[in-house]
Amino acid sequence: MTVLRINSFLIFVVVAALLGGCRGQVSDKAPIHPHWNMDNVKRFDAQEPTDFFADGRTSRAPVEGTIAVGQLREDTVLQSGVDANGDFVSTMPSGIALTAELLDRGEGRYNIYCAPCHDKTGSGNGIVRQRGFIPPPSFQDARVRQFPIGQIVNAQSAGVRTMPSYAPQIPAEDRWAVAAYVRALQISQGATLAQVPADVAKKNGW
Repeated sequence: MTVLRINSFLIFVVVAALLGGCRGQVSDKAPIHPHWNMDNVKRFDAQEPTDFFADGRTSRAPVEGTIAVGQLREDTVLQSGVDANGDFVSTMPSGIALTAELLDRGEGRYNIYCAPCHDKTGSGNGIVRQRGFIPPPSFQDARVRQFPIGQIVNAQSAGVRTMPSYAPQIPAEDRWAVAAYVRALQISQGATLAQVPADVAKKNGW
């Protein structure tokens, strides 16, 4: 019985040693590597030169006319705030409703991308003034208050003077949300009682 126990213990030690020897090995190979020939495929690092192409570049430009899925920007009103005649539109495009949710979205995007220059009230006293940059005009300027909403969208899409285009950062629908919020900022600084809905005015005793 003692011999059996000793033999069992020795077998356990041997098995444990074998299993332990399988742990801790470092390898850059997957556990199963069926395609060894892929290890020998010629590859290039980014910006590495090559004599395969006439221009000597391995990084290739997209095929001319290539458009990513969802990036076909045929709707000029939605994308840039102008109609087929190139005039700024004065109404929201179809499919975008002026709602509280849209204004909330516009406020969020405005505070991220616009407030550094225009400040949160639209006065143009953002932090850029402190850094010596030319400040933008106030949204309350009579000239700016007359802008069609499409012009506010176009400023974001194409840029204007020292303001760059924000089209890469702000999707088209969000640019309309920002424009709607800018219009709300303009109204907030010069609203009259006549612009307050009758039920709201009555509820507040106005």
